[in-house]
Parts: sequence; C-alpha cells; structure tokens
Amino acid sequence: MKRKTKLIHGGIPSDAATGAVSVPIYQVSTYKQEEVGVHKGYEYSRTGNPTRFALEELVKDLEEGRRGFAFGSGMAAITAVMMLFSSGDHVILTDDVYGGTYRVVSKVLNRIGIESTLVDTTNLDAIKEAIQPNTKALYVETPTNPLLKVTDLKAVSQLAKESSLLLIVDNTFSTPYWQTPIKFGADIVLHSATKYLGGHSDVVAGVVVVNDDKLGEDLHFVQNSTGGILGPQDSWLLIRGIKTLGLRMEATEANTKKIVDFLSGHPTVKKIYYPGLESHPQHEIAKAQSGGFGGMISFDVGSEEKATEVLRKVRYFTLAESLGAVESLISVPAKMTHASIPAERRAELGITDGLIRISVGIEDAEDLIEDLKEALA
Repeated sequence: MKRKTKLIHGGIPSDAATGAVSVPIYQVSTYKQEEVGVHKGYEYSRTGNPTRFALEELVKDLEEGRRGFAFGSGMAAITAVMMLFSSGDHVILTDDVYGGTYRVVSKVLNRIGIESTLVDTTNLDAIKEAIQPNTKALYVETPTNPLLKVTDLKAVSQLAKESSLLLIVDNTFSTPYWQTPIKFGADIVLHSATKYLGGHSDVVAGVVVVNDDKLGEDLHFVQNSTGGILGPQDSWLLIRGIKTLGLRMEATEANTKKIVDFLSGHPTVKKIYYPGLESHPQHEIAKAQSGGFGGMISFDVGSEEKATEVLRKVRYFTLAESLGAVESLISVPAKMTHASIPAERRAELGITDGLIRISVGIEDAEDLIEDLKEALA
C-alpha cells in the first residue's frame, strides 16, 4: 500500500457495525458485560475505546510498528515512555531537544531517580562516551527543534543494539509520511500529534508506536495505570487530520523550498538552519533516510531587537508556540518554546535571542515570501 493510500485505508478505516466510512465517536466511559469478564473487547474507556483504538491502529500501520498508543498530549506520550524505566536508570538524549522534553527529564523525572545526559547525537563518539553501566535507552529527536540537526538513524540504531539500549525516536518534524524510524531499527517512535498529524491547530495529542509486543504490553500497562489517554472526540479529529497528511506535507515542502531560497539571499539573515540546504552538515543523511526535508526553518537575524521587529511586522505568519499546522507560524525559541532551558545552556547550543523559527503552512508561497520580505526590511 502506497503512502497516501495508507493514510486513508490504514488501521480501521470504517465502522464494521454500520458501514460508516468514518469511524464513529464512541463517547462512552463504560461497556456492558454479558457476564463477569465477558465483553466485546472493551470494558472501560481508560483501558480501551473503539475510536481511540482506530487511531492507534492507524498510527501503528503508518509507522510500521507492532502496536500504537494515543495520549492526551505529546508530553504525556513522552512521560509514559520514560515511565518504562526505573529509579537509577539512565537515558541519553539529543542535546538540541524540545524545551518540554528537557524540562520533564531535568526537573520532573530526576525527582524519581531517572537520570539523563544530553549529548550531540549526530556525534557517535559523544554517544559512546555518555554510555554508563546503568544506561537503558537512547532518545533521539531528528530533525531537532529548533536547530534542525539530523541524526543518522541507521548508525545510532546499530550502536544502540551493540550496547543493549532501547532506541526512542521523536519523529514529530518528519512525520511517518517522510520518515519511518522503525525501518532503521528504532524500538519506539513518538510524536506530538498536535503538530503535523493533526495539522489544523484544533487538537492536542501524542502518539507512540512500538516495534515489540513486550514493549507494547509494558507501555499499555503504564498508560492504563497513569491514565494519560486521548479522548474519543480528539481521537476522531486526529484520524480526520491524518487523512490529508500527505497532501499537506507535500504542499508545505514546496512552499518551504521557495522560502529557503528567498532567505538564503537576504542580507539581514545571518544563518539558516534547514536540512534541505546542501550546506547543511547532515544534508546527505537527511536525504538518505527521509523522503522530504520538512516544513521547519530556523534563521538568525542577529539580535533580539531585530527578531522582535520581524515578529511585530509579519501578517500571514501567526506568532504562536506550536508548529505543523495549515497556517504558517512564527516564534522566537529562546523566549517561547525553549524558554525553560537555562540561558547559558541555550547559548552553548546556539539557540540565540535572534533565532527565529518558522513553521511553513500551505498558504500561497508568494504571499509568505512578500510577508517576510516586508518584515525583514
């Protein structure tokens, strides 16, 4: 089944009971049992809900894994995955990681004894040096947020297996339309489904796909025990959003290339971060493991004052925290999505106060370029 077809016909594409081509919203908390322990597969909606299950089967098929799970947010998904580990366990993470991920590992999970080290996962030697006797997993975000570094999934998968580590990949930026990490050896793939999978700024959700039945049982136990599930209404919205993922990703990609070309020749722009540029350090890796370079661009205008001026002047780019929607969004990571990372750490990574991140939408590219042109002038 080809990618666009799988978006429509993957998982459970219709309702077996009625023939409805859209899986119904099963707005229900509990289910009638014929006798104790005898039911039609559902007993309580925290444990399982037909609408949520249809979504979970769909994302499982898209990521080519064994089992899928839907959570109330991307952070709920990340936290549930981290709850697979125990006090005293150690996890290595990509250094240029989403601010919320940094916050949960450094300020919440550390309270219960789950240790973490942040390294540049584009550097295999740095990963090897960070491995400790109690290291259990390698958590990779690729491309990263906001500097768009690309980790070689095949290489880190081999290293993880040699070191008996689980490989966890945040695939939010690429989506399964462009990149399927399980093909390269990942054990767990997760998304902030609020972003590209939903795609319309109307749902907050997270999804996880695992490539092992035992991992599936363990994660379901965590999900059922802690209860961070996605509700049926939001599950249905996410299924609907996924149906157009291919069309949206291709339109976004086309727009992004035109905007990158414009920014590359602008005198105000000091540096551009985009894997599609041949000058990007991991351009060839990105090209080898992904079908597209995505719709995220970060560029440095040199100062906080200039960045603030740009944000004030844009009309078609919406100043907002999120990404991956049909409308184009703009932000300053140092003051918004990555404000939870200490200033000195941001400086080490290169997340400057003049760094602007844009999530390119599906508007007319000429309008978006004219908007940036006027704002940068």
